[in-house]
Amino acid sequence: MSIATSQQITKYYEAFKAIDVTFTKEVVKATGLQPQNVFVKCIGEQWPCVVYSSSFEGAKLLVTTKQSLLERIKKANGLISMRLSFKQSEKEDPILFFVSGRAAGFAPYAQSNGALQFMNLQFTQRPPDDFVEIMGRLLEANVNSSRRREERIMLTPDAVRRIGLARKETLIIIQGVPRKCILRDLSFSGAKIIIVGLAKFLMNKDCKLRIDLEEPRETIEIPGTVVRFEDVEGRKDLTAIAVHFTEASVPMIYKMHINDYLSQVLRKGPEDEKSPPSAPKA
Repeated sequence: MSIATSQQITKYYEAFKAIDVTFTKEVVKATGLQPQNVFVKCIGEQWPCVVYSSSFEGAKLLVTTKQSLLERIKKANGLISMRLSFKQSEKEDPILFFVSGRAAGFAPYAQSNGALQFMNLQFTQRPPDDFVEIMGRLLEANVNSSRRREERIMLTPDAVRRIGLARKETLIIIQGVPRKCILRDLSFSGAKIIIVGLAKFLMNKDCKLRIDLEEPRETIEIPGTVVRFEDVEGRKDLTAIAVHFTEASVPMIYKMHINDYLSQVLRKGPEDEKSPPSAPKA
């Protein structure tokens, strides 16, 4: 997880405070949420719950229908807190914190046979900075994946490290056949890679590009299409091919890694960042 400045965290809060994020499996994975460590707490006792969705102003939770919880909430005039846990790195302990709020309404959850209900939790104060940063990174990556979709990153050793790539060497699977390749540049919308052999027969073929990420360590596959090829100067045995990703299938965790890098470059400014010239667009 990047260490955002207080100014950046305030920017996240102001830009995204009313946007509600549903905690799908992909969002849970991308944010590092630890579902087994999420609880609601009221007057000294806590109950497991499920975060269905959340903004910076409130959350929708699935909570138990046990009378003991409802009685405590009533006794506390609706004031409760939500405990969240996020694991951002394999090398570090999970981040734990409470978000204070007020129970603003309940609704039955039909799929639980009466065991669970929806609870709307209105936050009574701004959530902790850790929560704003975690969710802000995800939301910003989603926005920038459209706004900055064509900005290409040449994979210098420094860029590889700062993006969080485990390596440039990888595989591209074209029509079910895996081929060794080297990543040359990346963007939200595609990649340029170097492969051995001729590529003209690969044009317009569907593919999956495998990418190994660090922190947390993970291998993802991004579906796409081969849209262009060109010779590699001085190497008749190699070809550069451009892959255009299938937009709806780009993993959120990939968008976050790319966005973190682009945001670092933007914050540093041109006087501090000696960027190599951009590669041709895929």
